[in-house]
Amino acid sequence: MTCARNITLVLLITVLVAGGPAHACTPPERPFLPTSREDMRAYADLIRGDFEAYIAEVQDYFRCLDEERARTFMEAREVSDDYATFLNAVE
Repeated sequence: MTCARNITLVLLITVLVAGGPAHACTPPERPFLPTSREDMRAYADLIRGDFEAYIAEVQDYFRCLDEERARTFMEAREVSDDYATFLNAVE
């Protein structure tokens, strides 16, 4: 393969891996924290539960992103191989 084709393949991999959002992964909503200490004390159990739920959900979100990145990276390799096959076929 020529240098120009190698550059094309590298750019294709970069775009596929880093270019788009992971649609299957939805980030958790940030928990609300009142500004008033009185409200914090009055709703302490609810606020604590919201923060604990957020922490659990953000860990799931990070795992989802890691899985999606790995899946997309493998797909990008396959697409690059397909593209190389195509380029060789049309020469």
